[in-house]
Amino acid sequence: MLLLALDTATPAVTVALHDGEAVIASSSQVDARRHGELLLPAVDRVLAQAGVKLDAVTGIVVGIGPGPYTGLRVGLMTADTFGLALGVPVHGLCTLDALAYAADIEKGPFVVATDARRKEVYWATYADSRTRLTEPAVDRPADIAEKVAGLPAVGAGALLYPDTFPVVHEPEHVSAAALASLAAERLAAGGELPAPRPLYLRRPDAQVPKNYKVVTPK
Repeated sequence: MLLLALDTATPAVTVALHDGEAVIASSSQVDARRHGELLLPAVDRVLAQAGVKLDAVTGIVVGIGPGPYTGLRVGLMTADTFGLALGVPVHGLCTLDALAYAADIEKGPFVVATDARRKEVYWATYADSRTRLTEPAVDRPADIAEKVAGLPAVGAGALLYPDTFPVVHEPEHVSAAALASLAAERLAAGGELPAPRPLYLRRPDAQVPKNYKVVTPK
């Protein structure tokens, strides 16, 4: 097994290689506006660090969000392209699950929250680092304050709203190393991973203007 994992669902552009036993190379950069520019160089860097060629990869794992439309689709399209070019399976994995897996919380329950912009967070609650209790959702922090009251939190979204999430643990951003490790663990146990389809949870910011006038040639 040689899994190439990548995630662009958050401001982190993160890539890792996992050989079925451990992460053998990884790279992460935080830049919310340069996903497309940074992702492929990160893949090249990780492959060089591990001393392998791209054609040695036996599977792709990609974070499926939830996340903003523009950044999320960079990772998903790249994963699909690699999968087609190499003829290897492409697996999805919830980005929030990878954050939960990497959390430094010994005992749950806890909540994972990432920045959804528009003064909202993407979030879910967890019984432990491997067990999600609720489906991913997008909400204003004040609207979920009662649901998450008393729970420690993980993620950059939680850091933005201390009134709702007063106790925040690391990590702040997702890492492909955690994504790959969780995926490898589930695959080794015979589990199934989600399809590599995006969890947008809401419509993209870009919209066709209202009262748009279609002009057709005579």
